[in-house]
Amino acid sequence: MTTLQSAPRRRRAVAAAGAVTAGLLVLTACDKPTPIATITVGKDSVHSEAMCYNDGKVLDTKSLTKCAKKTDAKSIKVDTDETVRFGVDPKIADSGWAILVNGQQFTDYSKKTYRTIPGSAFFNSQYGTGGSTNVVSIKMGEKTAKGVWSFKFKKAS
Repeated sequence: MTTLQSAPRRRRAVAAAGAVTAGLLVLTACDKPTPIATITVGKDSVHSEAMCYNDGKVLDTKSLTKCAKKTDAKSIKVDTDETVRFGVDPKIADSGWAILVNGQQFTDYSKKTYRTIPGSAFFNSQYGTGGSTNVVSIKMGEKTAKGVWSFKFKKAS
């Protein structure tokens, strides 16, 4: 009688082990989330995971070129009288980060998790940021790029 009862138990145990294994395989196929960067203007904010990121390792030229072609950056309206607040995950700050506008370095590197810049700076021809829309990126890594987060700044009317 014990033999008959132990066979269904073994099948259930094997089925449970198979389900656990399948679940672990599904989880390992998922990408790890990247560190987050957040932009706040007044009461509005947007946050994003990286456009390009390789778990904090240096990105090669091919990856950066592919990243530069992406057009799905989140957008935010920027009033020139408002302050733009940049917040980054500590992983980004630890590697050092700078703000780029339209691909050109706009600020010095920082290891802080937070910084502010007047909104007018992002739409001023004196700084090379004229126009009504600019792509603002956060580049992680002082000497070599380890990640890029991009946002579209649209001038509020």
